[in-house]
Amino acid sequence: MATQSGTLYIVATPIGNLEDLGPRAQRILSEVDLILAEDTRHSRKLLSSFNIRTALQAFHENNEDRMTAQVISRLAGGCDIALVADAGTPLISDPGFKLVRQAHEENIPVCPVPGPAALITALSVAGIAPGRFLFEGFAPAKAAARRKHLQALAGAERTMVFYEAPHRIKAFLDDASSIFGAHRKATIARELTKKFETIRHGTLGELIEWMGDNPDRRRGEFVVVIAGAGAGKTGKPELVATLEILLKSLTLKQSVRIAAELTGGNRNEIYDLAVALQQDIDLPASPARE
Repeated sequence: MATQSGTLYIVATPIGNLEDLGPRAQRILSEVDLILAEDTRHSRKLLSSFNIRTALQAFHENNEDRMTAQVISRLAGGCDIALVADAGTPLISDPGFKLVRQAHEENIPVCPVPGPAALITALSVAGIAPGRFLFEGFAPAKAAARRKHLQALAGAERTMVFYEAPHRIKAFLDDASSIFGAHRKATIARELTKKFETIRHGTLGELIEWMGDNPDRRRGEFVVVIAGAGAGKTGKPELVATLEILLKSLTLKQSVRIAAELTGGNRNEIYDLAVALQQDIDLPASPARE
């Protein structure tokens, strides 16, 4: 009789605040036979906080190719295994893709245990249109490659989300300002959910000036959300004019619905444009507004 394969669980862990590890994630991590972790020392501290004593094994970018076959073999033999990142959701700028792909090819169940992700957390509080976005992860570390990468995104109309390290954040912002323009709207989300969490919104030029005022503001892990080239008043003139009129007297949802009916445009794109326009319009106080 064939042995039933185990399940590969992809478990999100806190990006800072330990209270964000939910009951289901705690249960899964307690019940599986093995936990794969980028840094076992880091993950052991997290697990110890919840009295979870499951065996840990290192699984990171330097051993992923070698380890994948071993992990697949154990899963095929009936072991349940969880994959965690040092923080946040695995595979999002972290290792694990090859393992998940191979598990699917071997018909091994892959089960997500959702939770925190820095990019979604930052996007939710950025004040920049979140409907359609590009996640770019970490930009290239070397200056020439980074500028080339950003230049290729200069015309992108969707909101862009980047991760950045503290020792490169100033250079990244300088290059982004130079290529996208100092007046492009952006938000810096630093040390999300941690003691020194900072969320700062403004233009790229303003953010560079703000960061330069205090070297402590360059510490920690960063998510940078940058408005797309289509934000503000760069859309179709007729649509922009229509939305500006509607937004002054109607709710956002009503304005988007009517504009879509009048123009036949894509509702998601109209929504993104309307959210961006709200930042520039002097809206009167009204109980009818959202």
